[in-house]
Amino acid sequence: MAWPRDDAKLERVRALMDEAGLDTLVVRAPDNVLYLTNFWSMKGYDACVFPREGEPILICLEASAEDAERNAWTPDVRFVRGYDATDPRPVPARTLEAVVAAAHGRVGLELSLGTQASDRMVGEPTTFTKAWFDAFPTAEDATPLLARARAIKTEQEIARLRIANEIAAQAMHGVRRRLEPGMKESEAAAIWQGYVHGEGTARDDVELALPFSLVWSGKGIKTFTATGDLPVVEGEPVLFEIWVCADGYWADHTKNLVVGELKPEYAELEEQLLAVYAGAVERCAAGSSMADLDRFVRATVDPSHPICHGVGARAHEPPYPHQAGGGTFEENMVLAVEPGVYWPGGGGLRVEDNFLVTADGLEKLSSFPDGVVRC
Repeated sequence: MAWPRDDAKLERVRALMDEAGLDTLVVRAPDNVLYLTNFWSMKGYDACVFPREGEPILICLEASAEDAERNAWTPDVRFVRGYDATDPRPVPARTLEAVVAAAHGRVGLELSLGTQASDRMVGEPTTFTKAWFDAFPTAEDATPLLARARAIKTEQEIARLRIANEIAAQAMHGVRRRLEPGMKESEAAAIWQGYVHGEGTARDDVELALPFSLVWSGKGIKTFTATGDLPVVEGEPVLFEIWVCADGYWADHTKNLVVGELKPEYAELEEQLLAVYAGAVERCAAGSSMADLDRFVRATVDPSHPICHGVGARAHEPPYPHQAGGGTFEENMVLAVEPGVYWPGGGGLRVEDNFLVTADGLEKLSSFPDGVVRC
């Protein structure tokens, strides 16, 4: 979908550049290119040269010209060939040449980028080559600046995150109608993923919706393991760790279904976990300590993963609250809150939703209930 230029976002980035004394940002990570230009790369060969003064420059593949014309905010688009009969080098080498020609002054580069959202092709994300860093030997690290800018969402970004949350919730309702005993974890995951990609992409306000999931049944519920072929068992929860990417903006949820009445041991665990979850959400209010949130949750349950993080143009992005760190929550942050409890040998629960921090408290962005929902 072609969104109007988000001037509030771009001016915040320029203000941070001025504060840091940077003349130009050079970004290649697909989520940062999207953030600054509204162009979501197909193959990750694209880049943005973002000056403190003047128009940004989008550098992208010739084959993406129609996508750029439809979606990119910047009128200055410069193309590189995906194949050049006179140039045997890989495409990023040609992208880099165009970037070097356009960048000027004191340059900020993604020097400490740890993760990035994938491009639209997803299956084969590109990475930065040594030449990319060698081309700017005196560059400053722009990753902290971009993380700071991205942590606070604009009205447009919040609208886009609402769309991703809506698709995730609607897909869960679709699975809820079809889940049955004996169905494999992978089959349940396929129903959810098919709904997101099919129905989500069919929306008038979405060009491409992509699904990502981990689905575990009963004793298969753990922190990090692949979706398998365990069967759905009556009375035991089926946990859906799910992500939706709608035109580059994400939702990150953990939802739970059960066929029949929940077994007593799981019902007891659900009650305990939802109490912790409610307390955690209260501690995410604007001005509250991030360290205190982490301490509060781990005083009762101690999952082996973070219990809160930002969501935006990546499913996982700053802030990452930690009891050994600092910082406070701010208005217009969008957070995933996700406490969990896992039993030795398998089984357990996790709950997670996305929340917008407002002046009046937190707003839950998904309409699908928390806890274990009966089919």
